[in-house]
Amino acid sequence: MKHYVGLDVSVKETSVCIVDENGKVCRERKVVSHPDDLITLLSDPQWRIERIGLEAGPLSQWLFDGLTKVNHPVICIETRHTKAFLKAQPNKSDRNDARGIAQMMRVNLFRAVHVKTLTSQKHRALLTARKLLQEKAIAIENDIRGLLRNFGLKVGAIGAVKYDERIRELLGELPDLEEILEPLLAARLKLRNEFAKLDRRVREAAKTNPVCQRLMTVPGVGPIVALAYTSTIDIPARFRNSRSVGAVLGLTPVLNQSGESCRIGHISLCGDRMMRTLLFEAAQTLLTRVAKWSWLKAWAMNLAKRRGAKRAIVALARRMAVILHRIWSDGSEFCWTRDALSAAAQR
Repeated sequence: MKHYVGLDVSVKETSVCIVDENGKVCRERKVVSHPDDLITLLSDPQWRIERIGLEAGPLSQWLFDGLTKVNHPVICIETRHTKAFLKAQPNKSDRNDARGIAQMMRVNLFRAVHVKTLTSQKHRALLTARKLLQEKAIAIENDIRGLLRNFGLKVGAIGAVKYDERIRELLGELPDLEEILEPLLAARLKLRNEFAKLDRRVREAAKTNPVCQRLMTVPGVGPIVALAYTSTIDIPARFRNSRSVGAVLGLTPVLNQSGESCRIGHISLCGDRMMRTLLFEAAQTLLTRVAKWSWLKAWAMNLAKRRGAKRAIVALARRMAVILHRIWSDGSEFCWTRDALSAAAQR
């Protein structure tokens, strides 16, 4: 008889539920959230495990890798789809969630999530750490501006390089206030220095990656966007066609249809938020800062005249996501003119 397993993972313990092919609960236990403990429980020869369900979360990649190494049929399932399924239960608990996930595995009612490779996970961690340091440094700078404004001192428009010099210039006549703000300035300087180190590592990683080098031929796409794209998509072959990438990144409109009513709303905003934001910034850069003309910029400019700049930027971000996937899949580079694009398509 086949068996199906549901895992409800928390930081300390994981609730495990094993059901048979008729839906009968065969075993329920809580074990430590570690691959070795789960392997010990699931390796009992009495279980003929067909599928193991694991909800996507902070520990899911680690547990998934550990169970996969010993050839357990584990599947990482989509969080929102799982939440909607488990809402049918009147009472929410770890035990009931594990039961629900096990039943999802049994009736084959789940949506699998791609688990990234170790290289992509490391690149993603690097990008996240870089972004975190940048945000903390900007937050401290804004707080210092707010504190100085209480004393009538206005920092004004100033770049990150001369920020410290400008603050000390304003504090020249207020030594007491300078003593108060000195720890904030020191913390801000430390964050900026560490951010610069991670920024160099990101650019070096993109420079040594041939895929990133090809993606950077697209106007508006730099090393940050290229490395983030490769770490997000991970394996381009998992998409049946390039156009589906826009939907996965949450850049396609939401459709709400019921009976005779059919409304198309804003973009879905599902998927990777960091990648969506970076594509939006790349689209803005292409429209406002890239001087060299291309068929892609001409298309976006014409769309902006008809539908407005905001919609044009969103549409351009979606199209750039599709183009990047096609370049990655074909091993080609960006074509700046329509003629070059047609010639490449014919080849």
